Amino acid sequence: MISLPPEPDPTAPQSLARLRASRGWSYDALAARSGLSRRTLIEIEQGRTIGTLATWHALAHAFSVPLGELLDPLCTGLEPPLPGT
Repeated sequence: MISLPPEPDPTAPQSLARLRASRGWSYDALAARSGLSRRTLIEIEQGRTIGTLATWHALAHAFSVPLGELLDPLCTGLEPPLPGT
């Protein structure tokens, strides 16, 4: 039996909002730093889209943080699969 991965934590985009707020950046400022559209940023923060790997890579670069730091909240409270499952 194949075990499908759980859905990402729906509150994870809030961590992006907190990080943006901690820097004092508006959506426009983050858009300029990341090359992403303001609309994309709003949709991610409001949980309407999860974004692509390229989107999260651009955000990590804009914030000067490792990509994993931004992606970790997506799996908050989830256990990794056991070997062989």
